[in-house]
Amino acid sequence: MAAFEEFGVLPEIAKAIDEMGWMLPTDIQAEGIPLVLGGGDVLMAAETGSGKTAAFCLPIIQIVWETLKDIQSGKLAKAAADSSSPSWTMSVLDRGPALAVTPDGLRVQSREQKDWHGCRCTRGVKSGKWGFEATVTDEGLCRVGWSTLEASLDLGTDRNGFGFGGTGKKSNNKQFDNYGEPFGKNDVITCLLDAETGEIRFLKNGVDLGTAFRADKRLFSNGIFPAVVLKNAEMAFNFGDKPLKHSLPPSYKPINSAPAEIVVKNTNGQGGANSIPAIQKNAPQAVIIEPSRELAEQTSNQIKMFKKYLDNPPIKELLVIGGINVKEQISALQKEGAHIIVGTPGRLEDLISGGYLSLSHCRFFVLDEADGLLKQGYTDLIERLHKQMPKITPDGRRLQMIVCSATLHAFEVKKMADKLMYFPTWVDLKGEDAVPDTVHHVVVMVDSQKDKSWQNLRRHITTDGVHINDDVRPGNNTPETLSEAVKLLKGEYVIRAIDVHEMDRAIIFCRTKLDCDNLERYMKQLDRNKYSCVCLHGDRKPNERKANLESFKKQAVKFLICTDVAARGLDISGLPYMINVTLPDEKSNYVHRIGRVGRAERMGLAISLVSTVPEKVWYHGEWCKTRGRNCWNTNLTDMNPKGCCIWYNEPQYLADIEEHLNITIQQIEPNMIVPHDEFDGKVVYGQKRLNTGSGYQTHTAQMAPIVKELAKIESEAQLIYLQRHLAGFSHG
Repeated sequence: MAAFEEFGVLPEIAKAIDEMGWMLPTDIQAEGIPLVLGGGDVLMAAETGSGKTAAFCLPIIQIVWETLKDIQSGKLAKAAADSSSPSWTMSVLDRGPALAVTPDGLRVQSREQKDWHGCRCTRGVKSGKWGFEATVTDEGLCRVGWSTLEASLDLGTDRNGFGFGGTGKKSNNKQFDNYGEPFGKNDVITCLLDAETGEIRFLKNGVDLGTAFRADKRLFSNGIFPAVVLKNAEMAFNFGDKPLKHSLPPSYKPINSAPAEIVVKNTNGQGGANSIPAIQKNAPQAVIIEPSRELAEQTSNQIKMFKKYLDNPPIKELLVIGGINVKEQISALQKEGAHIIVGTPGRLEDLISGGYLSLSHCRFFVLDEADGLLKQGYTDLIERLHKQMPKITPDGRRLQMIVCSATLHAFEVKKMADKLMYFPTWVDLKGEDAVPDTVHHVVVMVDSQKDKSWQNLRRHITTDGVHINDDVRPGNNTPETLSEAVKLLKGEYVIRAIDVHEMDRAIIFCRTKLDCDNLERYMKQLDRNKYSCVCLHGDRKPNERKANLESFKKQAVKFLICTDVAARGLDISGLPYMINVTLPDEKSNYVHRIGRVGRAERMGLAISLVSTVPEKVWYHGEWCKTRGRNCWNTNLTDMNPKGCCIWYNEPQYLADIEEHLNITIQQIEPNMIVPHDEFDGKVVYGQKRLNTGSGYQTHTAQMAPIVKELAKIESEAQLIYLQRHLAGFSHG
């Protein structure tokens, strides 16, 4: 398998790379390619000439081609036809630019901090009595209710929209009046409409809050629709496809049972929220912005080389820069179309504002040399283009933003990333690695000289076989025996960590593909349900890897066991736990591993198992003919003849990692209990930290009993002193 294929790159692309004479991926390519393939937003910085253009172009080309292939085969259309999603959904087209709609159309989210972004349902009614439920699923500001087609998406700010907000106010035509009571996370708001009388009212957690509006029912002549508007918030909807949490008043029915007079919202002829539209010629899937014509041409030329062997369907790229007659570019868009656009800001803006280029299907937004673009004054343009791009495309794919810059920590770049990007991964090969404060990372020392429990294990993990020719047995205190004992203990420690912390979702890193397979087999043998797991590594077939990852993402299984190469690009939100069965020999990989948890401001726990004794492990170098497949050459690499094993010194790797991060990583006992932080208090991994700021109040509360006891002791000491002093005075 070629080196680039190890990162998940298609063989056709790898073949083109091979012809270019690229033997191995550069550091930035090794970091960036899996991250982009994994679906995440990425910020990357590296020196000029480091190969960063390929780091984003290769995965983008691959995903665009795979999407075109799925459309060509009818796979996406079949998936949409087979979907069990309800017909009443929130529209992916009739919505604000910063509002995302999930593929099933029943959950909406906006992470815009300053502006409100709204959305309407794909269907509406003209008459009857109907209701639906909206549940607040995350903190933030929201208004929910009803609006007509003529209404602004900012619900309640014109005469055609009627909303009820979390602050306890009803709103219509910019008139905000007190109504009911405030609501927040986990509250269920039932929205009721009597289209015959024009009455609109709301229930909070089943309690009727009374009439909110008496609307002119003539407004409903073209239909009225469920609607919502959010500011950094999230809501889920139930139109009646499943039982409502709270009963509707008599004579009211769930809105999805409305009769044939339902008005279907115009979605450009595409049907409901989950329809898979055909790719439009002038609507590319990727837009790459370069600060200069030279850079744009260079990137476009590399794309042509990378896609050389990708055909049926072919990928079409278009260079959009000044200095070329704009009519030629317009003609190319209209006749041939383009799947990937590479251009400079000015010409891109001309084509978009003129209506010749649409961003309605954009899946990738790339800013190359972002610091240069921002210094040239294109900040507003970038934000305008980003607003026009769907945050989730009609086929359920999330917009990915990739930013390359010489200085990621420049104020302008960081500010833009905070505003536009979705929890990006920082790949800064020019800066310093750091562990976010949302991650508690600890090490557990595995000492096979002290912990003899491995001698009595009835059921133990199958080890990697490096000691198959060694005299390994209890009582034999050789380095080989202690090494084999560590391998057995680590299997037990993994299970202990899962049990003690009641882990129901974790990613587990192993050093080799063989280690992954052995751990997966062991966990399934112990309890297939309690320790349900799947593997992800380079020897698994692409379809299996994709299916395994989807199973883990959908929480059909609890644990994902993988190698560094397979897991670098994973984009999994809310992951609470991570276990390092073995420390990585590359210290930067430690940060990448534990970076899988503690994302999206959720707390995460990373546990690393560190052997106190040297451990003999596989190391198949260039001399290994099969590169590890069915290889049993257990001699050491420095022996004669040369073997395929080395002694792994984890304490040294731990010291290297601590020096790299300039910290001392906390050690915990083999019982896996993690002490509470004195200032943070108890946290729940996978959830947001309960205390914010310095934690001073919590700290004070913890210290109060001690302070009280000290005050008591001081008072007693003063009394003793006075008594003795008075006694001495009387004797004098």
